[in-house]
Amino acid sequence: MYQYCLFDLDGTLTDSREGITKCVQYALAKCGIEEPDLKKLECFIGPPLHTSFQKYYGMDRDMAKRAVEFYRERFRPIGIFENQVYEGVPEMLQALSESGCHLAVASSKPEVFVKKVLDHFDIEKYFSVVVGSGLDGSREKKEEVVEEALRQLGILELSEEERRESCAMIGDREFDIQGARAWKLTGVGVHYGFAAEGELEAEGADAIAGTVEELKEILLTGQVKG
Repeated sequence: MYQYCLFDLDGTLTDSREGITKCVQYALAKCGIEEPDLKKLECFIGPPLHTSFQKYYGMDRDMAKRAVEFYRERFRPIGIFENQVYEGVPEMLQALSESGCHLAVASSKPEVFVKKVLDHFDIEKYFSVVVGSGLDGSREKKEEVVEEALRQLGILELSEEERRESCAMIGDREFDIQGARAWKLTGVGVHYGFAAEGELEAEGADAIAGTVEELKEILLTGQVKG
């Protein structure tokens, strides 16, 4: 089994679809852009928000920064709780903890929000390390988040071979697999999140789980399944 497991949050531990898409919709409206189709906004789940506002709605850097402020206007009091833990996740985390695995969260979401979500759903107790980005935009790249999580776990200095054999990064988007590859970790994707069809395969995930139960099996046995 893996000795260290780093988990993404949105789309991996919790289904945050409603909260994120409604907050993006709210931010766009405040910017004068009406977008009635929440499905179209699921692409915002995973990458840094300002990057997505620029990529998908053609905003310049300053407008994107303002849009993120509008997003957080609704997210802080409402959107953060329009969320739910995927069925089986608490049981998986408990099983991994009881087996001696060290668990961490490595998310591009601002760390203050990550901790609030974990506490709200009473799963923060399973994690020895929780790392997210800064509200000021610092440490927003997945590679930077993973690096800090490895540092706090005390395994940043392991050799590449040791990291790959002992540590897995688990997530639902290509960015999570990129973060794993940057630090030579085993990249485990999950199909129940928000990745587009073929996204995880194209990024070269070492293993892909279709359900939380399959993910638990992969992490407890250390067996890589395509």
